[in-house]
Amino acid sequence: MASKIKVDLHPIYNSSKAIDTALNDAFAEAERIKAASIEIIPGKGSGQLKKHVIRYLEQKEVKAKYHRIEKDSDNFGRLFVHFKWK
Repeated sequence: MASKIKVDLHPIYNSSKAIDTALNDAFAEAERIKAASIEIIPGKGSGQLKKHVIRYLEQKEVKAKYHRIEKDSDNFGRLFVHFKWK
């Protein structure tokens, strides 16, 4: 259960549809393998990609799937989504 999924959004930063697809796929994989967390790397940049990711994570149906979000204090361009599986 200590597995972790990593999603680097740098290559698809300019495609909202691709970003949402990558995040949906990561959540599906996390659910399938009961991952402990997902590491999402939107990068530093202007912060627009990170805002897009946070808006995605705040959707009601997505929020119901995870336990908490952790913003990396050492690296502004990285988020962790933690799960608590029953």
